[in-house]
Amino acid sequence: MTQRIDYIKQAPDLFKRFVDFGMHLKNGSIETAIVDLVDIRASQMNGCGFCLDMHIKQATLHGERPLRLHHVAIWRESTLFSPRERAALAWTEALTQLAPHGVPDAVYERVRTELSEQEIVDLSYVIMVINAWNRINVGFQSVPGSLDKAYGLDKAELS
Repeated sequence: MTQRIDYIKQAPDLFKRFVDFGMHLKNGSIETAIVDLVDIRASQMNGCGFCLDMHIKQATLHGERPLRLHHVAIWRESTLFSPRERAALAWTEALTQLAPHGVPDAVYERVRTELSEQEIVDLSYVIMVINAWNRINVGFQSVPGSLDKAYGLDKAELS
């Protein structure tokens, strides 16, 4: 695979602003472990190899267990996720692939029982950001692992 356009080089200011926006979310109310799971699940759903590769390596560096990473795709059947994590993953799926009639009340109620209003808003922004990254990286065919050294992801030792 060859990257179609180097969007970072073509729009460095927009790239920096978007990175800054995403970094601002790191100070939000959603814990890193859930952000990692959300980034992985949305990237799986969107078929974004670049982001999936990146976020699995980040989660590994954050101390996530390998089996849980393998189970993200089957989170409904897995016993490895807490109710809070399950609610976040359900919300991720609902906002990543919007149903014709919007987000079902049952999904909203599930997330509402596990997260505060502030956390739901913060989680929604996390989901918006990963979906945007997925779209630009899928569109321009960013090569998985191509920025590992620049982002320090080579330290995950997963190559």
